[in-house]
Amino acid sequence: MGNEIPADFFKTKLNEAKIHFERALDCKHTEFDDLYPYMIEHPQFFWYKRYVAWSELLTIVKLCEELEMEWQPQFSAAQVEYIQKRVMSSKVLDYWFETNDSKEHVS
Repeated sequence: MGNEIPADFFKTKLNEAKIHFERALDCKHTEFDDLYPYMIEHPQFFWYKRYVAWSELLTIVKLCEELEMEWQPQFSAAQVEYIQKRVMSSKVLDYWFETNDSKEHVS
């Protein structure tokens, strides 16, 4: 006991999970690539990588909800809707950044 979680801990973890998911959507390097470097050679890799990042994001959101912490302000209205539906559909993959031409993609 006595180990209190800093107020911004979950906000930071939520932001990290969002960035991880967005990097996976953009097919950019994530720590998952370091864990499974051989998977880059397989076509299903990018789907699995996105699924893992989406699961991580949903897990952090669930924890925030259980702790009654706000998580929605870090996302657009459409993204909040996708997260609340919990299903990573083609719509999520295609429109997470609002449009495919969006400059919001992560660097």
